[in-house]
Amino acid sequence: MPKARNVLIEVDGHPLYVLPMGRDGIVEVEGPRGKTIVELKQEKVRVKDSPCPAKQCVKQGWAEHGVIVCLPNKVVITIGNDGDDVDTVVDAITR
Repeated sequence: MPKARNVLIEVDGHPLYVLPMGRDGIVEVEGPRGKTIVELKQEKVRVKDSPCPAKQCVKQGWAEHGVIVCLPNKVVITIGNDGDDVDTVVDAITR
């Protein structure tokens, strides 16, 4: 499987961020239940914290490819390759 290069973060079906996998940092994503904290580190992604009750997204741990979903907070993180089509893109990351 080819190594993923981009991370797409959506809230309630709306794309908010496209981030490069090689850039470490933390992104706070505001969903209907509050902030979901997404961490990128060493070309992996995880949900560090989320306001959802069961924390299944947090328990999923680090991912190098695929999708991480927080249904209660309507956050979807898709790990993809270059060339993925995204209509609206905001590129940002915080530490």
